[in-house]
Amino acid sequence: MRNVYSVKQVNAYIKNMFTQDFMLNRIYIKGEVSNCKYHTSGHIYFSLKDESGSIACIMFAGQRSGLAFKMQDGQQVIVLGNVTTYERDGKYQLYAKEIILDGAGLLYEKFEALKRELGEMGMFAPEYKQPIPKFAKKIGIVTAPTGAAIRDIMNISARRNPYVQLILYPALVQGDGAAASIVKGIEMLDKHGVDVIIVGRGGGSIEDLWAFNEEPVARAIFDCRTPIISAVGHETDTTIADYVADMRAPTPSAAAELAVFEYQAFQNYMDEMHLKLKKSLYQKLQVERMKVERYHMRMKYLHPKNKLREKQQRSVEIEQKLRNIMEKKLNLAKQRLAIQIERMKGASPLAKLNQGFSYVASEDGNVVKSIEQVQPKDRLTIYMTDGIVKAKVEDTMKEDYSDRANIGNSI
Repeated sequence: MRNVYSVKQVNAYIKNMFTQDFMLNRIYIKGEVSNCKYHTSGHIYFSLKDESGSIACIMFAGQRSGLAFKMQDGQQVIVLGNVTTYERDGKYQLYAKEIILDGAGLLYEKFEALKRELGEMGMFAPEYKQPIPKFAKKIGIVTAPTGAAIRDIMNISARRNPYVQLILYPALVQGDGAAASIVKGIEMLDKHGVDVIIVGRGGGSIEDLWAFNEEPVARAIFDCRTPIISAVGHETDTTIADYVADMRAPTPSAAAELAVFEYQAFQNYMDEMHLKLKKSLYQKLQVERMKVERYHMRMKYLHPKNKLREKQQRSVEIEQKLRNIMEKKLNLAKQRLAIQIERMKGASPLAKLNQGFSYVASEDGNVVKSIEQVQPKDRLTIYMTDGIVKAKVEDTMKEDYSDRANIGNSI
């Protein structure tokens, strides 16, 4: 009996055949949109048809970034995707990744190729992006002189800051020679020394905007020393110039908003900063004045005159204290001296002489207190109150005065 396969096996086999087919993994299919439905999940279900047949298509919600317009039945489109089968139903369908309106397919492929090439060269790298000056005074513009773009830029610039100078290079922005004209405008304004350059135009089809997808324009923007704002088309339009420029604006009006600072807001800010600075300076001045006052008081306190005055006062106090101590010492010494004088008076020979006593001394000056110290014929000197008597010993007699002394004491 021949081999028998299940439906699942056959569908898996067919899906594998689709997967291995290189052409079906990345294919562009052209046709008319029909049965288009936007599902609540975000997926888009539709069919592509021509005069001979149709093919079922689906674009998942995660791929919606590859769709720049709202799909409707009857539109002629080119869909990039891969063809494979849905095993459960055994039907093949196109899984869309990008969808563009018909007529732009070849240009879109060229756009993607140049985008990949320049991206690999690093021309889109953020480290090469120059900052846009916040307070530009001179703004260069590369665009058509009669289009809506320049009118929008002029109106917004006049409203935001009438003091900003706008320098227009009237370039071709569409058709033959447009790319060369744009490149020349960028180079001339870069040499002129403007603060920032706006390169752009109004919206249009991919064919109309193609000059801004040319490699010479991309290289001129990349090589420009002046910061460049790209403002090509409407918000949904994206060109190579947008990727290379230092900043992308969705529209020329938005580019003017980015390039021209609002003078009134700036003036208000400066006034506010001025008041804030005055207030801060006043507060700082008050703090410093208080410090000066404190230093002044401290200096007055620490002035040498004050120190000298304090030292003088201290010296006077010490001097007075020393005087008091010395006076007390002198008084005490005087008292002691008076006592000693009185004691000396009681023991003084002169005092005794004044009381009727005399003082006898031998020839050699020794005091004679006893008869045993002299011999007959010794010469003596007798000291009296009013003079001296020279005498010669005739004789000595021993006498006992102890009884008299006791009688005197008893009296």
